[in-house]
Amino acid sequence: MRPVSVIIVSHRRPEALRRCLVAVGQIDYPNYEVVVVADSPGLKRLAAAPLGNGLKTAACDTENISLARNIGIGLAAGDVLAFIDDDAVPEPTWLRHLAAAFDDDEVAAAGGFVRGRNGIGWQWRAATVDCAGRRHDLNWASPLPAVLHPAKGRAIKTEGTNMAFRREVLCGLGGFDPAFRFFLDETDLNMRLARAGHATAIVPRAEVHHGFAESARRRADRVPRDLFEIGASHAAFLLRHCPAPQREGFEAAFAEEQRRRLLRHMVAGRLEPGEVRRLLARLQAGFAEGRGRAPTPMPALGHAAAAFAPRPQKPRLAPRVHTGRWRHRAKLRQIAAHDVAAGHGTTVLLFSFTALYGRVRFTDQGFWEHRGGQFGRMERGEPLFRLRRLRDKCRAELERVKRVRGLTAPQ
Repeated sequence: MRPVSVIIVSHRRPEALRRCLVAVGQIDYPNYEVVVVADSPGLKRLAAAPLGNGLKTAACDTENISLARNIGIGLAAGDVLAFIDDDAVPEPTWLRHLAAAFDDDEVAAAGGFVRGRNGIGWQWRAATVDCAGRRHDLNWASPLPAVLHPAKGRAIKTEGTNMAFRREVLCGLGGFDPAFRFFLDETDLNMRLARAGHATAIVPRAEVHHGFAESARRRADRVPRDLFEIGASHAAFLLRHCPAPQREGFEAAFAEEQRRRLLRHMVAGRLEPGEVRRLLARLQAGFAEGRGRAPTPMPALGHAAAAFAPRPQKPRLAPRVHTGRWRHRAKLRQIAAHDVAAGHGTTVLLFSFTALYGRVRFTDQGFWEHRGGQFGRMERGEPLFRLRRLRDKCRAELERVKRVRGLTAPQ
């Protein structure tokens, strides 16, 4: 297996980082190292936890995701560099599927699929992006990977929380542009990859669950706290990739899109009118700042500062599955936590005698928990109500996730 570096950037979310590392530690891949670039609270949290052992770490207190990622690239020694956010967790087979895409010599980048907060619905699948940074979703039904070349003026989009690149290609392009402190950072890289003629693989079974945790820029309910950096990054993107006569129109369209988003939050009672005005003013200030972030030469990044440091490989224990009714959750969670401590990847299915929608989460204790109603749907395309036995519900759910969870057969 080719050596892979998993790079995690974290800022102001030490507990989310801890949970992410618990999941990364359960990845079913024999040859990977973990690089963490975090602020001071994040590094202190790592120092206080056993999870910090065997990691490559670096400090970055500056709120600039591109700068932090470049620091991580400088430490990473894998042939392939994979990125995941601190508020996300990978399925156990994530890296196995993502890394396999690079067996094709023409692949320079790869992106997987991302599930949202409920662990079921898709937050991200496959898309292209244009010179204005606008996403165009691809109608993707196959679970099989595919290698894509974009049309002229477009790029194949990868999502920052689930993407990988050949180190030599990424370093040759100079890594991530620090002008993008937040927003469109990987999209800018996608455009540069496309311009250089590189192919990107879409890998559906490389799955990540993304929580959209609270940050300095958004609340826990995803309401924005500030739009300055979004505006600055958008203007910087247009400066680099959009013909000059079209920039003003695209900027105005983006501002209108943000205004409508804020008004939806206001109508729902999540924002006051004064906050809407403040946020739109910050967006305009960001536009002005971003127009001054002119493109600068990005020299190639050098060799890794330290040798490859693979995670210690423990004997792979068979994954375990526990099923039962919601009323037995305390006992089953206790059993699952014991299994995790013993080294087993563990899944718990807890269903009530209802038609509640299903949810999936990776717990702080390190096991996967599926819950909902015995008669309710999991995936949103299923019927709202289906009469079935608990055993049949559990078998269907295990069949749904077995390939990404590393389960050989429904249990």
